[in-house]
Amino acid sequence: MKVEQIYTGCLAQGAYYIESNGEAAIIDPLREVQPYIDKAEKSGATIKFVLETHFHADFVSGHVDLAKATGAQIVFGPNANPTFEAHIATDGEVLTVGDVTITVLHTPGHTMESTTYLLKNEQGKEYAIFTGDTLFIGDVGRPDLAAKSHLTVEDLASHLYHSLRTKIMTLPDDVLVYPAHGAGSACGKNMSKETWDTLGNQKQFNYALRADMSKEEFVKEVTDGLLPPPGYFPLNVKMNKEGYDSIDEVLERGLQALEPDAFEAAANETGALVLDTRAPETFVHGFIPNAISIGVDGGFAPWVGALIPDIKQPLLIVADEGREEEVVTRLARVGYDYAFGFLKGGFDAWKNAGKEVDAIESISAAEFSKQSLTEELEIVDVRKPSEYQSEHVKNALNLPLDYINDHLAEFKKDRTLYLHCAGGYRSVIAASILKARGWDNLVNIEGGFKAIAETDVPCTDYVCPSTLK
Repeated sequence: MKVEQIYTGCLAQGAYYIESNGEAAIIDPLREVQPYIDKAEKSGATIKFVLETHFHADFVSGHVDLAKATGAQIVFGPNANPTFEAHIATDGEVLTVGDVTITVLHTPGHTMESTTYLLKNEQGKEYAIFTGDTLFIGDVGRPDLAAKSHLTVEDLASHLYHSLRTKIMTLPDDVLVYPAHGAGSACGKNMSKETWDTLGNQKQFNYALRADMSKEEFVKEVTDGLLPPPGYFPLNVKMNKEGYDSIDEVLERGLQALEPDAFEAAANETGALVLDTRAPETFVHGFIPNAISIGVDGGFAPWVGALIPDIKQPLLIVADEGREEEVVTRLARVGYDYAFGFLKGGFDAWKNAGKEVDAIESISAAEFSKQSLTEELEIVDVRKPSEYQSEHVKNALNLPLDYINDHLAEFKKDRTLYLHCAGGYRSVIAASILKARGWDNLVNIEGGFKAIAETDVPCTDYVCPSTLK
């Protein structure tokens, strides 16, 4: 038996490869499916099942393409209603992969079709559970994403309480827990940076698995402090339920190399958003007017999803040469399939063609400190509320990047805004969005709060984030 976690850091997502005696199952695959096919072919195995733990909201699964390419059967748990061909398993159903078995455990709560897969080894011993978004390391799945008029957040949380206690916590302590996500995902509140653990450890350290916890306490704690989910979540659910264009079609469409004149014409004719994926410290020194900066080396795909409301928005890409396919692929992972080309030769080609360029003023934390001693500055902290509450520059206004599109009116236009985040990535994104919408007096503080904290700029006392509600 072979079990492999295939973890993708930028999405904080775990897919899984299980193989036994010439057969394989893939759990929650990413959109680009060739790596799974290659892995099976290298071992001489046939992919028999594509197991989905639920209809994912934060990424588009590769289940449809993988099934088409391999003939594998897509499997969902009870209550799932995809529009494509799939096997809807019953609670307790046993699937055979080579010499091992996978038992379907219906664990509603995060969503009503949420399912955990229990892997038993060749000797029939419980070996691991693949919990999807039902149980994370240190947390559980948020119960608000599938709430409908007849099903409240509290209803889902109650289902989750019973799922955990009747289906998962009854299993042996040495069973391994393999979740769909880790720290950084918006599918939970406070996940650990660890990507797997034993169930026994989780029973001991996960707040939601306390043995003496009442249902009422569970519902209150699990629903407390939930931030609104990113706007693209329901759109990804729809794609996962109904299918999507082949990743090959998406790549062919997005990887058209456009000379500067053609790139400019395409932007004007289609209303495409110019997405600049270079490093933020490079972007600020020169970019195409009205381009939005979301650097590919940060939390790229989730930020695209949070900040570009329409997944069908036409996109034109500016990227470092050689990284164009990576960008288009990572966009497709969260359902942004409508990139229509990239700037051939990158930004240098645009500049060398004599095209108009723009820039954002950027200063060091030391220079910011000097200026703050002589004048009262309009400081905007675009970090999350929990980061701001933990420690921030005194008199700074907190306007989180996550919801910038909903709060543009709160950014003053009659004063110079000094923007910062934790390290510099998010503040450049915010500055680019504001710049594209008519804000001219913007200054980005290099190195963010981490650099500011090393200067004499007055800051509030530090409060450990774990103590904040």
